[in-house]
Amino acid sequence: MSAGGAPMPPTPNPAVSFPAPRVTLPVGPDILRTYSGAFVCLEILFGGLVWILVASSNVPLPLLQGWVMFVSVTAFFFSLLFLCVFLSGMVTRIDANWNFLDFGYHFIVFVFYFGAFLLEAAATSLHNLHCNVTLDIKPLLSDNQYNINVAATIFTFVTTACYGCSLALALRRWRP
Repeated sequence: MSAGGAPMPPTPNPAVSFPAPRVTLPVGPDILRTYSGAFVCLEILFGGLVWILVASSNVPLPLLQGWVMFVSVTAFFFSLLFLCVFLSGMVTRIDANWNFLDFGYHFIVFVFYFGAFLLEAAATSLHNLHCNVTLDIKPLLSDNQYNINVAATIFTFVTTACYGCSLALALRRWRP
């Protein structure tokens, strides 16, 4: 009893005050049987191909293709981390709204990858631009670099489409 005669309220239990994690995707290997899990695997596969193709073109336009490399490498590792968190079951131990985190992550990466697609397409379109290198006029991209950049542009578009599909699926899960 307190001095005023009213009983003291019980102290709140900290374990009860936090909501349980909200996730509608299955945990463990079952995530690979869903469309979302399949799209994350495709994002990792095609994002890795973008990374490899841009790097193998010797990055002739570092101002444009530097952003493409940054986005593809960063998204590759974060998508791999995202998949590992779901495969390992850590989502059940981390109190968070995983549906919103899934939506937010895929929205940000979709916007970044769309910009990377535009920059890679712009770099590829400069194939016929000639530059003066020590009085010898040569095309900006060699034929080999051009072919590699065409493939990188195609895979950047495919990866962007995969992130867009994941974004649409995440929006369906997150929206009440």
